[in-house]
Order: sequence, then structure tokens, then C-alpha cells
Amino acid sequence: MMAGAGEDSRALFGAGVRAALEAWQALQIAVENGFGGVHSQEKAEWLGGAVEEYFFRNADLELDEVEDFLGELMTNEFDTVVEDGSLPQVSQQLQTMFYHFQRGDGAALKEMASHITQRKCRVRATAVTTARETDEDDADSVEEMEVTATNDGAATDGVCPQPESTGPDSQTIKEDDIVEDGWTIVRRKK
Repeated sequence: MMAGAGEDSRALFGAGVRAALEAWQALQIAVENGFGGVHSQEKAEWLGGAVEEYFFRNADLELDEVEDFLGELMTNEFDTVVEDGSLPQVSQQLQTMFYHFQRGDGAALKEMASHITQRKCRVRATAVTTARETDEDDADSVEEMEVTATNDGAATDGVCPQPESTGPDSQTIKEDDIVEDGWTIVRRKK
């Protein structure tokens, strides 16, 4: 492989890594909601370089090693545990791109990055509110979030669900729906 072709292939791999990370919904939510602190966006940009470097330093990575690395980065940098099943998918994409990089297959790298970019979703997470009062002293409380995805790309193949139109009260549990023993009545959407 010629030096120029290797540099081009390396740049394409870097672009592919950035495309995969920008399309990763768990990372988008963490950045958008500031889970990494005030520098969440900078951390996300740094993450691309860190992932690239990880692959270059460890040429024979197994899928579970890539998953563990990404999971550690999300936990350490964004205080986020990814439990949506996306870690194996993103890890597989990255590993496949690195395989194409190692073979010098720039066309396949371009195609993968383009495909990932076209399927990218815009994700918004909002806190789910309840009408009943919560215990202020509960240190182990967990805030639940509702996630909606919209399509930014042209061709989605049904990958990104379109958000449902919801009324202003759709995210709130009404006070009269909470029965005296703590149970909540679930009502069918109209």
C-alpha cells in the first residue's frame, strides 16, 4: 500500500468513526443533556479520536473488547450506562470499518460512512414528569426519560421511528390516576 493511499484510508476510517459516533443515539442523548458536564460536546469530539487511536494501537480486537472500551468511555466520560443494545451494533460497525481500513478498501469505508450518515436519527430525550410528590430525601432516585427520534437522513428503511403527536398531558400522570395504595391506573391512548 502506498503512503498516500494509507493516509487517505486512515482519513476515511476517521470519518467513518465520527459518522458512527454521531449516529449513536445513546451518545447523542448524553451530549444533548450534558451528561458529560459543560464540556459534553468537546468530549464527544475527543471520543472519535480516542476510538481511532484505540483501533490503531490494538489491531486484533475482538468485538467484546470494543464493546467494553466504548462502555467504559460512556460511563467514565458521560456518567452513562448504555443498556439499549446499541453497544454491540456500534462496536460491530467500528470493527467492520477497521477491517476495511486494514485491507485498504477506501470505497467500502466511504460506502459505510455514507450509509450510516443517511440512517442517522435526531434524538431528543425529555424527563418524564409525574403529578404526585416525590420524596426529597431519596438519594437513590432515578430520573426516567422519554426518548423520541426523528429522521435526519433521506433513506431510513424504517430504522428511525417517527415521533407520535402527543398532547400536552401525554407525559404527565394525573393525580386521580394514582390509587391510594400507590398503584397507577394506566389508560389506553386515544
